[in-house]
Amino acid sequence: MRLLHTMLRVGDLDRSIAFYTELLGMKLLRRDDYPDGKFTLAFVGYTDERDGTVIELTHNWDTPSYDLGNGFGHLAVEVEDAYAACEKIKAQGGNVVREAGPMKHGTTVIAFVTDPDGYKIEFIQKKK
Repeated sequence: MRLLHTMLRVGDLDRSIAFYTELLGMKLLRRDDYPDGKFTLAFVGYTDERDGTVIELTHNWDTPSYDLGNGFGHLAVEVEDAYAACEKIKAQGGNVVREAGPMKHGTTVIAFVTDPDGYKIEFIQKKK
């Protein structure tokens, strides 16, 4: 068994694809419209689905936004330099909600950003 993808419901698919591809550097792997169901699925990731876990962005055409609830935590992305990653996000208009720095009660350098729908993404700096 292996983890295939995580699905996030998004209100504006093009805006979300731009965030994940332009700000986080993922690739748009595929995008499929389902007119009978009035939804679109877009898959983004750093590798092909055969080689790693990806994110499925689901856009229901008649739903402009979602309540995030309090059960979902965050996605985690390993980065070379969390400080530089935050600066890049801010420079491109993204939202950093926790600046890069050591985690509480530890030494691992982390940061948090949010995507256009408010989902949190944790940057975890790669250990040297």
